[in-house]
Amino acid sequence: MTSSRFSCVASASAPAALRRVSCTAKPMKSLPCRVPNNRAALRQRAPGRVSFVKPLRAKEGAKLPAEDVMPEEVDEGMVRSASQLMKDANDLALFKGMKAFVAGASGGTGKKIVEQLVALGVPVVALVRDKSKASGGLLADGVTLVEGDVYQYQTLPMAMKDCNVVICATGSRPALDPLGPFNVDYQGTKNLVTAALRADVKHFTFVTSIGTDDILFPLNLFWGVLFWKKRAEEVLQRSGLEYTIVRPGGLKDELKKEDSEGQIVMAGPDAYGLPPRKQPGSILREQVAEVCIASLVEPSAANKIVEIVASKDAPKKSLEELFMAVHQ
Repeated sequence: MTSSRFSCVASASAPAALRRVSCTAKPMKSLPCRVPNNRAALRQRAPGRVSFVKPLRAKEGAKLPAEDVMPEEVDEGMVRSASQLMKDANDLALFKGMKAFVAGASGGTGKKIVEQLVALGVPVVALVRDKSKASGGLLADGVTLVEGDVYQYQTLPMAMKDCNVVICATGSRPALDPLGPFNVDYQGTKNLVTAALRADVKHFTFVTSIGTDDILFPLNLFWGVLFWKKRAEEVLQRSGLEYTIVRPGGLKDELKKEDSEGQIVMAGPDAYGLPPRKQPGSILREQVAEVCIASLVEPSAANKIVEIVASKDAPKKSLEELFMAVHQ
């Protein structure tokens, strides 16, 4: 176990997609219900902690509405890990009042994100193109399915209403649609950012890809997909929203029998790619989901671009340590 704020151990006896973690956390004082809306002020009250609790609008002493009450227990059997996050009541309070909007929820990474959020008791609005095709964790209690398309802005504002965090895990299929990188990866993300500003979202996490800084990276042969992801990153960075941009290496759905999971390795932008950069590696989708969810509550993740892979030889570190080690 590490000595940092979050530490977890995964059980090897469970299937890879359903492993459990046991987590411990240093006890911390709970934040009061009436909190400021900006993260800087929150740090002054309780360093290292973020709250999504809505300010009370009723008289002093009024009770929070039912949707703002954290469940007493989290369904740990649902996912391998909920972002290396916690069973301790004080740490679960980090997610109190959070409501997440997940774009690309029906994709491989999006599903993992939804499952882990639900396991933490976070209500999720999952944007899908076709409700009838939803399956698995998208049908769980706590998930509201909304039909829409990121390219069609008019489908987004009502869907995002009352959500205070956004995770965008969309991805085009340029081999099938040459216009996909522009329509989905750029214009679709631009629409999400506009809707998030209108909804007064507190944090926007955006999943892109290693190689986004390199126009010569091979993936750009598919109709400039990384070029348009980079333009979308710039839109988010200029928006004024607090953000985290997560650039994973090659995505794995599950491990092969002879493989081991490896530890998450995190670096700053343009660390991996063509020489002289480090060689791109791969990472499980569920590990990407862990990083995305941790970015919502970890102050050291704010306004950073991080590139992530998994390595068998890397030392085990908490996500808090990994984010803090990336300086931008």
